Amino acid sequence: MTTSGPAGQGLRLIPFHGLRYVPERVGSLAAVTSPPYDVVVRPDGLNHLESADPHNIVRLILPQAATPEARNEQAARTLADWLAEGVLHADPEPALYVYEQRRDGLVQRGVIGALALSPAEAGIVLPHEDVMPHVVTDRAGLMRATSANLEPLLLTYPGEGAHTGAAAVIEAVADREPLLSTTTEDGFHHRLWAVTDPAELGAVTGDLAHRQALIADGHHRWATYLRLQSEQTGPGPWDYGLVLLVDTAQYPLQVRAIHRMLRRLPVADALAALAGSFRVRQVEGPLESAMTALADAAAGGNAFLITGDGTFHLVTDPDPELIARTVRTDRPEAWRRLDATVLHATLLDHLWHVPDEPEQIAYIHDTAATVEMAERNGGTAVLMHPVREEVVRDLARQGVTMPRKSTSFGPKPATGLVLRALD
Repeated sequence: MTTSGPAGQGLRLIPFHGLRYVPERVGSLAAVTSPPYDVVVRPDGLNHLESADPHNIVRLILPQAATPEARNEQAARTLADWLAEGVLHADPEPALYVYEQRRDGLVQRGVIGALALSPAEAGIVLPHEDVMPHVVTDRAGLMRATSANLEPLLLTYPGEGAHTGAAAVIEAVADREPLLSTTTEDGFHHRLWAVTDPAELGAVTGDLAHRQALIADGHHRWATYLRLQSEQTGPGPWDYGLVLLVDTAQYPLQVRAIHRMLRRLPVADALAALAGSFRVRQVEGPLESAMTALADAAAGGNAFLITGDGTFHLVTDPDPELIARTVRTDRPEAWRRLDATVLHATLLDHLWHVPDEPEQIAYIHDTAATVEMAERNGGTAVLMHPVREEVVRDLARQGVTMPRKSTSFGPKPATGLVLRALD
């Protein structure tokens, strides 16, 4: 992927007055954070987070009420209350924020700011996945009601590997005393610094002004930013969205799969429908061993692991004629060979007749949680192997989006460390 946008255009990142928790008003900073809204396993994870602290950010990003309208109103009311009570407070100076995550030898650093919005065709911010309209509608309602960006997207850009420009500022700032430091229950240690010095701000924004970025995580929120921008009658704060930008030349991201749980399809029915179209063989558990078998099989082509009834079944070697018939031919061959493409076009649509709707399919990042949910609901867990990052970037450069929820880049920023108000 090239590092610059078309015709000299690039990323325009500006400082903002970050909304942050006042440590003295909450039990701990760790107790008020959350994973991104779409990673929270519901209802178990949601209940756990709500009980961790009465001010946990999940009460804003996933409010609980009977209707979408009531949920959005509740989130807006909660945010207003927390601001009035001094639980959240706006930093006095506009800043960019250097953010670090660290665990078990893994270190990731990037810069958080308000990024000027641009459509995909501008070639500045490149999406690589399709989005689900109902999720964008849901996020738009929440963002509109709260008038806030509650959690940053994760964007990546490939720097030159040298400690100049933004990279130099990030490393220099990370040697200073942070604004906050906390360790969340997943073992990640988080630190945040404010960058307000004009020279440092200029070095960061000048460097990024010649670059383009890939959306690593947050396609639905980016689409939401664009939808809400289109509703405005003139220039203003809705022309920008909260993002974390990570230079992958300095800090390569990890790529994981996102699994599917088919709520209404029992494992026996799923396997029966595959007869004659795929090779299906049972593999030994436990889950870790079965996932190793999946990884080995994925090296040779399309591979899925099906479970939910206590057994594990490796699904490989699709019938080439079936693939030719069911997968669209107007896309690059790399796209046609993706596991997610074959899963949705051939398995879900053609063999299983499962529509891609929330009441039918749950998208879950955690492998064990997917299996547990399938066993509890009598459904089928379809476990995936992650796609290689270079495939993602190459398709994005061609303007080709992958099937939605194809990848999970990480580590993802914790939600709740810094928010952005739009009014």
